[in-house]
Amino acid sequence: MSVIEINGLTKDYGNNKGIFDLSFRVEEGEVFGYLGPNGAGKTTTIRHLMGFVTPDKGNAYILGNDCIKETDIIMKELGYLPAEMAFFDGMNGMDFLEFMAKMRGMSNTSLRDKLIDMFDLNAKISIRKMSKGMKQKLGIVCAFMHDPKVLLLDEPTSGLDPLMQKIFAELILEEKSKGKTILMSSHIFEEIERTCDRVGIIKQGHLVAIENIKNLKEKRRRTYLITFDSPETAKEFMKKNHSANVEITGAVAKVTIMGNIAALIRELANFNVLDLDTERSSLEDVFMQYYGDSVNH
Repeated sequence: MSVIEINGLTKDYGNNKGIFDLSFRVEEGEVFGYLGPNGAGKTTTIRHLMGFVTPDKGNAYILGNDCIKETDIIMKELGYLPAEMAFFDGMNGMDFLEFMAKMRGMSNTSLRDKLIDMFDLNAKISIRKMSKGMKQKLGIVCAFMHDPKVLLLDEPTSGLDPLMQKIFAELILEEKSKGKTILMSSHIFEEIERTCDRVGIIKQGHLVAIENIKNLKEKRRRTYLITFDSPETAKEFMKKNHSANVEITGAVAKVTIMGNIAALIRELANFNVLDLDTERSSLEDVFMQYYGDSVNH
């Protein structure tokens, strides 16, 4: 069953800004990553799903309800985390959460309290004095605390430190195990890779691909920085290595491979390796690796 359905959605703001003829579905119990650089159209898409924007063409549905005409029905089953959060600065965090709980008719606050502990959030601090990371945690608690069936999360880990990003990924996987349906936008490939079943890639308002995350992992090029015990060892490795592109700088080899790294690991076993590190790919690199000129609209 498709829980989220987008058909031919178009909103043209001029100068190639907006979204154009978007069509995709998110199935029940699926975590769907929505990946693209800043300004690609991710937030515009989510704002249409929230009923904040009326499209020029096309339509969108959540749980079979029209996102423009039946917003009140959808909101009862929906958790939403916007990319830019607006709070009542005069409140502290707990005041805000209690305000939102009353709006939703919540009587059980056990999940809220669990989430506060999980993210180590001091909810008694004035929102005005909270850092960006603390406000992000507050937004996450607010989005999840009423146990919604569907979650729309726009850049959910923005402002979170690596530990909190890991905890957030664990929360997503826990919610997935309960059968929740989640659409999560991001410009961070690793975040999507860690949690999602499928990914839709958007650039300049156009959906350029929808891929199973397993397929993306197999296609993805990775770059490793290998430090040997000497420049001579690095040169010897380069002579014998036939499985990858290799660049040598002193005792460090920069190795780029696609897919399975088993052959590289076998080769490294024959050399004295002091350190092995991964060089993080930029999002644009990932786009170009998979889709080449097809992403340039």
